[in-house]
Amino acid sequence: MSQNILITGAAGYIGGSIVADFLYKHSTEVYRKQIFAAVRSEEQAEALSSLGINVLKLDLTDEQVATDSITSNQINVVIHTASSIDPGLAFPLINALAKQGETTGKATHFIHTSALSAFYEKAGWPPTVNQDTDPVFETEKELANSYPVRKADVAIIEHAEARGVDLSTLVDEAKDGRGSGPWNQLSVVLPGLVRASLKLGKVYKFDENITVQGVHISDLTALYWQIIKAILHNETIPSGTEGYYFAVAHDIDVWEFLDHLATAFKTRGLATDERPEVFPSDDFAADAIGVPVQFLGPLWKNGGSVTATRPQSIGWKPEWDNAQFLDHVDHQINDVLELGKAKSSLIDSLFAAVGEMSVENSYLNFAKNKKVQIVSKGKAAYCI
Repeated sequence: MSQNILITGAAGYIGGSIVADFLYKHSTEVYRKQIFAAVRSEEQAEALSSLGINVLKLDLTDEQVATDSITSNQINVVIHTASSIDPGLAFPLINALAKQGETTGKATHFIHTSALSAFYEKAGWPPTVNQDTDPVFETEKELANSYPVRKADVAIIEHAEARGVDLSTLVDEAKDGRGSGPWNQLSVVLPGLVRASLKLGKVYKFDENITVQGVHISDLTALYWQIIKAILHNETIPSGTEGYYFAVAHDIDVWEFLDHLATAFKTRGLATDERPEVFPSDDFAADAIGVPVQFLGPLWKNGGSVTATRPQSIGWKPEWDNAQFLDHVDHQINDVLELGKAKSSLIDSLFAAVGEMSVENSYLNFAKNKKVQIVSKGKAAYCI
């Protein structure tokens, strides 16, 4: 049976790159007519219209609309990139897939996108659970209420299991490289540091160094593809509570990255000092990056290490390593100079959340007001 695939967040950095990857690298295995995209604005709709993919009128919080859209379009697979912290956006899709499976008698699949920040020690994760073969789900469940991403992961995994929907959880962290989608081609974290340096005319670093685990966007989409490929070929791969796929390709020493950035700035005449200076305060850093100071820690000052073998076990072979990442720092500067700020609703949502509730609750609920609408089937869609 052919698999029709819905991608939420299809105009976003990850979602848009997945769409492009499927269309241009795997067009003999996934056809345009099998791809359904969810987007959120007229401008995004126009940007995706040239791709010729299907468009659904879909409010992610409306279960009836989700059910009607998935059943009428015979969608069997959902790649959910719209939110890693709001399970309310995932539940209607999972319920709709469950009903689709009951109708067809065929398996349905949900790929959830999580965030590696939930598995770092500074976020309360135990350092003894540092491999994907460790009891990851059991630990997440035990610590669910201490971090929003973990709470969402557990809720989504348990809900999919209860509804009989096969679920894989893809976990990513520091993403680099220019996205290949037609709308947003920049991620938030690393380009945020580049943009702050351009704004200040000098490269700054935090007073404490951290190591994060990075992945190039092309390697990230390749991992999504390996999971989809297994689904298309009816292969059995770890799923549910055992289905964590950590997209970690290499370590990034943040101070080392900023040293390279400062050297590149000096060479280009963008700064006079080739050594980074320490941010004088978190408020100063947050203002320069353009993020609420309450979220500076989770997004820019949280690091650690996870050993992952499960992605490689299903055929993932990342091509980018740390040396290539550092060699392409100049490309990151070019991308920010050309594209400016990421076309992401993330930062705006964080600002909207501040002042409405505690930091923890705002981090959990900042995506509540996101809705997806469709413009016309077969041409484009809105995306988160």
